[in-house]
Amino acid sequence: MTKFSKFENMNDEAKRKQLRKYKAFATGLFVLMAIIFIATTLLQKSNPSHWLGYVRAFSEAAMVGALADWFAVTALFRHPLGLPIPHTNLIENSKQRLGDNLGSFVVSNFLSPQNIRPYIQKLKISNFVGEWLAKEKSQDILIRNLSDIVLDILNKLDDTSVSQFISKKVSEMTDDIKLNKVVGNGITYILEKNDHQRIITNLSKQIKEYIIENDEMIKDRVEKGSYSFIPSFVDNKIADKIASGLSDFFKEIEEDPEHEIRNLITQKIHEFSTDLKEDPKWDDEFKTIKNGLLKSDKLDEYSSDIWISIKKTLMKELQDDQSSLKGYLTKNLNEFSQNLKTDENLQNKIDHWVRVTAYKYILKNTHQFGNLISSTVGNWQGKELSEKLELEVGKDLQFIRVNGTLVGGLVGLIIYTIANFFI
Repeated sequence: MTKFSKFENMNDEAKRKQLRKYKAFATGLFVLMAIIFIATTLLQKSNPSHWLGYVRAFSEAAMVGALADWFAVTALFRHPLGLPIPHTNLIENSKQRLGDNLGSFVVSNFLSPQNIRPYIQKLKISNFVGEWLAKEKSQDILIRNLSDIVLDILNKLDDTSVSQFISKKVSEMTDDIKLNKVVGNGITYILEKNDHQRIITNLSKQIKEYIIENDEMIKDRVEKGSYSFIPSFVDNKIADKIASGLSDFFKEIEEDPEHEIRNLITQKIHEFSTDLKEDPKWDDEFKTIKNGLLKSDKLDEYSSDIWISIKKTLMKELQDDQSSLKGYLTKNLNEFSQNLKTDENLQNKIDHWVRVTAYKYILKNTHQFGNLISSTVGNWQGKELSEKLELEVGKDLQFIRVNGTLVGGLVGLIIYTIANFFI
């Protein structure tokens, strides 16, 4: 036989006794939360430990939940504390109006802007997050959880669908791209940055050194092209002059940034860049190249290969504790945590954003608490039903008070944790 069926078979006196027992338990839990809240509030004035904030947040939210549920439950059946408070004894008097007003009461007295603003203004999570992220254990937890999430997503993704998506997006992007203009603009950018001069300098140097290192080849060439009646020493002299002249010429190009050859090369490159962008023939040439490289079947093949390669690499990196990806993440987490601890401007920006976001979000959703209470008491009826109903379900309603205390504490703890870690 279940506990519920046992309760059903009790007489009225036994039910009243059990109801008093659970009322005392629910009230005792609230008193405990109040004591914890007072103790942690006093301790926080002299002890900066972070855990006190969590305990205080839990107990504070638990008290709010306990008070709200106690008032709601009591007001359903009688005047709280025997006081003829207007809009109580809801079932007998005006259940619907009380439900609405009780919701408004909780919102206006516990979640009003003037009440939550002092708490929001105290939020300063940047230092805490920086200290937390600086710990190796915290970094391991964060990276491990992120890795598990990404791995789970990767395993659930359909490879064919992802490949088709990549192929489609590449096709859409390349349809509107004028490759000739992209290449032409790239060349123009290099010219504007004068980066091509380094290429000219390097080529001139390489050619000069090649001539100097291969002077024997030049002599052989001159000798082969010379007449048989011309003495060898004359051919050698001519070859030396040619090699020396060529090497000197390219040395001049290498050392003189204003050499006329440099200017001529620059001019020709600029003309080629303009021609690439404006001559329709280049548009057709690049379209032919693009269409040849990005045919539908080839594009699907490329996309599949790219995705499979990326997926395998990511999974390998995420599964290996010593991977370069995790090392990179650890390095950036260290840098970010250090910035959070030392960069005052960054701290102010983050803390301000957290406060504003939390304040707006809480105010935006306060009406939900009022609606919840209003709907809870919306359908109760009359005095006789009030007395009978409390006797039959009063025990369970005391569990609502208990659950309200615990759930309220957990919600407060979650909100406090989210505010400290993620917002």
